[in-house]
Amino acid sequence: MNDAVLFEARDDGIAVITLNRPDARNALGKDIRDGLFAAWDRFERDPALHVAILTGTGDRAFCAGGDLKEMTELHLTVPPRDMFPVPGDTIEVSKPTIAAVNGVAFAGGWMIAQACDLCVASTHAQFAITEVKVGRSSPWAAPLIHMIPQRIMMEIVLTGKPITAQRAYEIGLVNRLAEPARLMEVALALAADILAGAPLSVRAAREMVMLATEMGRTAALRAARHASETAYRSDDAQEGPKAFAEKRRPEWKGR
Repeated sequence: MNDAVLFEARDDGIAVITLNRPDARNALGKDIRDGLFAAWDRFERDPALHVAILTGTGDRAFCAGGDLKEMTELHLTVPPRDMFPVPGDTIEVSKPTIAAVNGVAFAGGWMIAQACDLCVASTHAQFAITEVKVGRSSPWAAPLIHMIPQRIMMEIVLTGKPITAQRAYEIGLVNRLAEPARLMEVALALAADILAGAPLSVRAAREMVMLATEMGRTAALRAARHASETAYRSDDAQEGPKAFAEKRRPEWKGR
């Protein structure tokens, strides 16, 4: 870890990962990239952590995207395959993740917010895929077609123009909107809602959604049934109905 990315492991099982270069609008320079690789790895490996929230320091920028000055110095053409830490692409993260977008999320900033499973945004946040404005490309945006309608996606990538947090909410990119001062409160509440579920059931539900975006209907159904067997056969699968019948909160064991 480094001071460019802060990592807080909370006692409630939530990890808060914070991009900490507000003077550079939390752009994805090497220090941020290295810090994110380490942070995601730490979250994935720690069995006491169950949900991660990714946010940025300050109220101007979640992440302004790639470091264009660095790209110029490197004469960067095609980015190396492992240059950016993107869950579900260049790194494996098997637990739920939430982006808490506190300001602009442009280009690479949109990329890392999109890579999270859920998104909470400040009402003054903005989102943009700006690569057409600087002669770059955005192949990482391909999975966006599973999140928003095709014609809306087409306009976003062809024009590079920002959309507001409200618009992002309307098209389904954002799950919750929050006043700036309440952003983390709302993100933590969403994480708590996830933590209230049986751990193996949450894992199976997340995997089912991922499988459904990768496969056709029949293959996804078959794969999701297989992925759900661990949850079905767990002690928690007996505890849930029992707790409901006894009118008490379930005591999840994660096994």
